[in-house]
Amino acid sequence: MQRRNALSAIAGLATLPLTGMTRLLAAPRIRSRFLVVFLRGGYDACSLLVPVSSSFYYASRPDIAIGRPSSELTSALPLTADWGLHPALRDSLFPYYGNGELAFVPFAGTHDLSRSHFETQDSMEMGQALEGHKDYGSGFLNRLAGVLTGCNPIAFTDQLPLAFQGSTKVPNTALRSLAKPSVDARQSSIIASMYQGTPMSTQVTEGFGVRDEVLREMSAEMDSANRNAINAKGFELEARRIAKLMNDNYNLGFVDVGGWDTHVNQGAANGYLANRLGELGVGLAAFAQEMGSAWRDTTVVVMSEFGRTVRQNGNRGTDHGHGSVFWVMGGSVRGSQVAGEQVRVEQATLFQNRDFPVLNEYRAVLGGLLQRQYGLNATQIDSVFPGAKSRDLRLL
Repeated sequence: MQRRNALSAIAGLATLPLTGMTRLLAAPRIRSRFLVVFLRGGYDACSLLVPVSSSFYYASRPDIAIGRPSSELTSALPLTADWGLHPALRDSLFPYYGNGELAFVPFAGTHDLSRSHFETQDSMEMGQALEGHKDYGSGFLNRLAGVLTGCNPIAFTDQLPLAFQGSTKVPNTALRSLAKPSVDARQSSIIASMYQGTPMSTQVTEGFGVRDEVLREMSAEMDSANRNAINAKGFELEARRIAKLMNDNYNLGFVDVGGWDTHVNQGAANGYLANRLGELGVGLAAFAQEMGSAWRDTTVVVMSEFGRTVRQNGNRGTDHGHGSVFWVMGGSVRGSQVAGEQVRVEQATLFQNRDFPVLNEYRAVLGGLLQRQYGLNATQIDSVFPGAKSRDLRLL
């Protein structure tokens, strides 16, 4: 195999980039597990967490509002006097709320006002102050991994996300589809021998090692799926694979889910958004089940770059907004609550007369969770979210 072809083969691996192979094997592994699920596209938080006590919400959405709680299967599921849950989550996540393992934080997000998907996603993944110099090579999860002893981080993505970029080496591997690797064992050996004695020798060897480890972990599940034709759709299969790896090896993870930019024909209790929420809910429930006894030490945070307009647009959809709703789920979560600072959803309380305001800044919320999860001190939290003041919502 020619050197040029070998380099192309390495670059084409659909598992782990050679820039992120170092794993902290010497330190004892921490028990706590933390997974960030990032919904790219700015999901409609008003459909997920329905402001059922707001007449303004129903007047603003004549075609796409979720009905107040009732005996109808298309109505919102009752959470509190002011809030309901989208009915697509009735069988998947609603029981976790009832069991005290799921909470929501409305009016959450960043004070970035660009309403640009890419700019706001980058801003949130960096976790840095909006003012001053931006370091695009430093994400908040990478900085978190740097202050945790015994942390084995991983991104379940095709490319290493900005949240995990930085000085700590982090592997990434997409789990949507696991096929035969483009470079087999014989070719791997040839490539590794080519780099033996060079500065890249360790990185190449570790790259193939982590790839093989992931494939070994998944081989039993893949065989079972082929023989028994398991009907696992969309995010559910990916979530189960994530759980298996986080249960066995990794304790800090990130996965992103796209498809939330619903400008047209968003739907209400049924339709496009309902299907997406239903699939996500089934996946998160599958993740919790697959974690087994480790679920009690696991926290999942679902977040998005921003919410959407409270009023529907002319295409029966919603446009880019501001404040969103975060989900916090886990075996030790103090759930069954809608937490954080809140206001009634009325025209007078809208941000710029269109959106949810941001009352629970994301760095403060995440900082409070991480303090609870890992017992971090003020100096460590400041390393993760420089200049931010943590806010403990007592969700853990």
